[in-house]
Amino acid sequence: MKKVFLLDGLCCANCAAKIERGIAKLDGVQSASVSFLTTKLTIEFDDDKEDKIIEEAIKIVRKIEPDVEVEEY
Repeated sequence: MKKVFLLDGLCCANCAAKIERGIAKLDGVQSASVSFLTTKLTIEFDDDKEDKIIEEAIKIVRKIEPDVEVEEY
């Protein structure tokens, strides 16, 4: 499954790269990419782990960029 999220308030390209690397390491994630220019996070993952992966991805985003709002696109 593939989902796209808007990272409203993302203000640092280095943070975008850290978020991408952190989410890519999650169990069940096939790929993760963050575009700093469009502030979009795209995650491809196993369908059966959707809720857990999204929950963990949001935690990673908030840990790296506490003021960023994550919205499904």
